[in-house]
Amino acid sequence: MQVGFIGLGRMGAGMAANLLLAGHEVTVYNRSPAKAQALVAKGAHAGEQVADACRGAAVVTMLADDLALESVVRGEKGLIRALGRGGLHVCMATISVALSERLAALHAEAGQRFVAAPVFGRPDAAAAGKLFILAAGAPEAVEACRPLFASLGQRTFTVGDRPPMANLIKLSGNFLLAAVIEALGEAMALVGKAGLDRHQYLEILTSTLFGAPVYNTYGGLIAGGRYQPAGFAAPLGLKDMRLALAAAEDLRVPMPLASLLRDRFLALIAQGGENLDWSAIGQLAARDAGLTDLPG
Repeated sequence: MQVGFIGLGRMGAGMAANLLLAGHEVTVYNRSPAKAQALVAKGAHAGEQVADACRGAAVVTMLADDLALESVVRGEKGLIRALGRGGLHVCMATISVALSERLAALHAEAGQRFVAAPVFGRPDAAAAGKLFILAAGAPEAVEACRPLFASLGQRTFTVGDRPPMANLIKLSGNFLLAAVIEALGEAMALVGKAGLDRHQYLEILTSTLFGAPVYNTYGGLIAGGRYQPAGFAAPLGLKDMRLALAAAEDLRVPMPLASLLRDRFLALIAQGGENLDWSAIGQLAARDAGLTDLPG
């Protein structure tokens, strides 16, 4: 399948590499061209502008936030103008529900297809082709994406024909992940201040009450103080809590815990944690408790 890929950050680079590995013909575009070099060495075509990535059967975007995506989509040299009638845009990034609604309308007006397909998984899962994909859009458009999804993830969940619903599920999932991180941080501060070993405590938790991968992954990062390199940077966590709260406000759903988590990310960034993994909010409770022997 001939496909374009826009956005070669830590997630996007691994995803584009897996498309190449699966035999797809991939044209990559990134605002910083140097990030495309490793993929070109693996057989990708380097696009010099957005339009170069819009000439195949589909174009995938994996950009950091709403602003970055809108800058690529709109304008005389934007994706919508370059894609043409019948084109397929697959947005796999975590964006706002409101932007997903606007993109669905803009693509429909242009006679194009739009599929929202955000993912659950960190960069290691992206590199291994083990993402979980949430897909929403017109059934025919989602079906056209199947060869791509098979190359990128271990399972795809089709959640309806309204693209924004996939984004809402993704944001709600990231809210739950952040809540787990905060809870783990508070619990580890409690046992840590009592002198107990955090790693043993985590082993007890994951062997009894909480066997889900999220507890192993983030519990290990918090217990070991391993917040660099960031698999998912703290500012992205703050962004996602804001987007979840915006969606909640539109739907008139109070989310007091999401408000607390937004403030925790803001505190982490204000204290110099901008380049840390978002799991570093788990160390704030220990600092609040006066612990000075934090690992890492």
